[in-house]
Parts: sequence; structure tokens; C-alpha cells
Amino acid sequence: MNHLTLDQRYKISIYSEQRFSLQQIADEIGSSKSTISRELRRNRIGNAYIPEQAQKTYQRRLENAHKNTLYTIEDWRMVEELIKQDFSPEQISGRRQSKNASSPSHERIYLHIWDDKSLGGQLYTHLRHQGKRYRRRGAAKDSRGIIPNRIGIENRPDIVKEKTRFGDLEIDTIIGKNHKGALLTINDRATNLCWIRRLKSKDSKELARMTVNVLRPYKDQLKTITSDNGKEFGCHEFIARELGIDFYFARPYHSCDRGANENMNGLIRQYIKKGTSFEHLTPQKVCRIEQKLNNRPRKRLGYSTPSEYFYDRFRKLTPVAFAT
Repeated sequence: MNHLTLDQRYKISIYSEQRFSLQQIADEIGSSKSTISRELRRNRIGNAYIPEQAQKTYQRRLENAHKNTLYTIEDWRMVEELIKQDFSPEQISGRRQSKNASSPSHERIYLHIWDDKSLGGQLYTHLRHQGKRYRRRGAAKDSRGIIPNRIGIENRPDIVKEKTRFGDLEIDTIIGKNHKGALLTINDRATNLCWIRRLKSKDSKELARMTVNVLRPYKDQLKTITSDNGKEFGCHEFIARELGIDFYFARPYHSCDRGANENMNGLIRQYIKKGTSFEHLTPQKVCRIEQKLNNRPRKRLGYSTPSEYFYDRFRKLTPVAFAT
């Protein structure tokens, strides 16, 4: 639910008079305790809560939120639809402008989201970090050992940095709650296409087999793959041999060596929060997340989606149909 209705405001008035608690009122009308608290705090007149007046106050605030007359209610409706599809404000603005459609700036869209939140709306829940500050992962401690026959990124061809060809990949894992279960995440540096698969554990043999199975249809177009120094990549030679690909390892504590993959994992965390148990994470849900990310516009691709960019630039080279 994005906003309270007049009917819900009548119920709030009745339950308040009956001295229901905030949580009881929230449960009765299907809202949250914080929404009820905010509604009563913002829309009381003295000690009285009058539903009709509260509705008028809400409508007045909503009209003020749309005071930028450059954009119509229809423009904002389309913006909100894209927000609900988990597009970021920058992606929305850039995507619409690339299609010659009228669009507010990403700064104005953020303001609209915060206006909506102040009115009890839920648009902010579709933001990647929901307004929270992102704390970068530290590298104070690392207990991982040295991987046999490791080839460092300093030996990787310079052309990989240019992101101009399909088949230069990055690979990583995301770990479930209590270190049970894992996700294998792979992305192509040029197109941002991603592959996500559920693993039972971080076992290096299981990871290697899954990687080969996922990428085998693209074998003729693969060139390099880069990982961090986790022990789960201990079977890198098997991956390299089976796929005919050159396997490289990033510098320790340099996540920027796999920046696209780090960003991808952050996007996945929008759908699977840290601390989430993977026990009931189904292949179907993982597939839906993969499809969402492959059909989400990216700034560095001129606001094309990874799937669009892949088909426009590399489809003739790669005959494999990619899921959309």
C-alpha cells in the first residue's frame, strides 16, 4: 500500500477513539505502525483527528509534491511505474531521455520519492539502499590461503580494460546466512550481462562444475575470466581447461579490479538482503533476479539494457539466445 485511503482514515478515527494501540490500528487496516503514528502526528487538529480534514491535508501535500509544472501527472505515473520495477532515479531519467520522452532529473525524482515517503508511501523501498548509507567492505582481515598456480591480473591483456569485446568475464560468490548456501555470480564486462546460480556451498569443485555448465554454450566467444582470491576458486584450472578461457586473479584487497561484479552483487542485494537464509531460495527466484538485472537500463550502456546491448552489438557473434 502506497497511501492511506479516506476509508482507512475513517477507521483510524474510530479505532483511536476506542483507544486502540498504534499496532492494533495498523493490524486492523493493513498498514504499518509507523504509518499510523505519522498520520496521527501530521494530521491532528489540536487533540482531534478528523478523517475528512486529514484527507484534504494529504491531497494538498500531494499537489504540492507535483508543483513542478514542466511534468504532467502522466509523466510522474510513468516514473513511479519504473521505480516500482526497481529502476534507479538516474536510470529512469536517462532511459526516458534516451527515448526522447519527457522526464524529471534524477535529483527531482529522488525528491519525489522522499515526498512520497513523508506521506506514508513505499516508493523508497524500491531504491537499492532505501536511503541508507552504504558502508564499503573493509579488508582488515583475510584468512584465505594462496591458490596453486594462480595467475595474477597483472598478466591479463590490456584490452580487457577497454570493455569493447564480449567474453571478458568476472566471477564471484554471495554467501547465505550462517555461511550456508551460496550464489555464483558471473558478469560480462562489456555488456553487463549476468548469470546467477544457486550453490549448495562454496565448495570449489561444485562451483567449477556449475561455472562450466553455465558458460559452456558461450565457449567459442569466451576469452578471460577474473575472480578474487577466495579458496572457492581453487579449481580454476578445471574451469580454464573446460572452457578454453584464461583465468586471472585480482590483487588482494582490490575490489576495483572486479568493479562491475562488485556492483552486480550490490544490485542482487536489493532483492536478497544481507543476512538472508538461502535455505528456501528457489532456482525460479534466482532466475527472476537474473532477468531483472539483464533487463535493467545501465548508464554506461547509454541506458540500454544489458540484453539490448548484447543483441545490438554481439548477437551475430554469439548465436546463443539469452533469456529475457
